[in-house]
Amino acid sequence: MDIGTILALTGIGLMIGLSGAGSAIGTAIGGSSVVGMLKKKPEAFGNGMVLAALPATQGLYGFVGFIMYNNQIGAVGGEELTAFQGGIVLAAGLAIGIAALISAIQQGKVCANGISAIGSGHDVFGNTLILAAFPEFYAILALVAAILMLNLL
Repeated sequence: MDIGTILALTGIGLMIGLSGAGSAIGTAIGGSSVVGMLKKKPEAFGNGMVLAALPATQGLYGFVGFIMYNNQIGAVGGEELTAFQGGIVLAAGLAIGIAALISAIQQGKVCANGISAIGSGHDVFGNTLILAAFPEFYAILALVAAILMLNLL
């Protein structure tokens, strides 16, 4: 197997693995807060569940990137990838993976605080949704950058 293919496969592996790990951690942070909230305000489960699920989207961005780049690698059709091409895929994988990992964890923290406030009787669902969009924006930017990097292959 050539170095370009090894780099590319490493890139798409990091893309899906890091983004999925971030989503798992972020949703666990939010979900833990929902469990605590249920002790005080069980009728708010729906709002808590929505907020706890928000960090799952970063894993989806990693999966979208994985599909795009996996298809692109397959489109080469048996040709060896150059080290440059493999490096592009690796860079895209790191961009999406790291941005999604960190933003999902931080988004989970924002959501957990909102869930806790809802459990204390505060009406902050909408405000929490807005604030939770801020860390997610950077995962979206990383996905857009990775999409633009496809033109370099």
